[in-house]
Amino acid sequence: MRISNAILRGVPGAFLLQSGYGKLGMDSESAEGLKQFASTGVPQFADWDSQTFTKFIAGTELALGTALLTPFVSKRLAGAGLLAFSAGLLSMYFRNSDMTQEDGIRPSEQGLTLSKDAFLAAIGAALVLQK
Repeated sequence: MRISNAILRGVPGAFLLQSGYGKLGMDSESAEGLKQFASTGVPQFADWDSQTFTKFIAGTELALGTALLTPFVSKRLAGAGLLAFSAGLLSMYFRNSDMTQEDGIRPSEQGLTLSKDAFLAAIGAALVLQK
């Protein structure tokens, strides 16, 4: 594995592991808020039980973070997973008018936390397209 590939995989991998681990013990109220917010991007999540949803998201983040940090997982597979996950996150950003300014692209003050997910999408695309 090249050092540039290790950097592209290491930073989001560690971030996702930390994020997933933090969701494992989430209280019911926070889990419900997370599920409702996620359903703005993926409406089907509104039908899920909040605890089931939180376990699903935590497991997804932990699995994806592990895949990114595991050298024998191909960079294209890990990148495709990161790209798909970040697309879901960006759908919440673009489908929630409070997240963007009037042009629908630039982040509003509330949207800054989600707009950074464009970096995850770019890293995923770079891993998929890398030779």
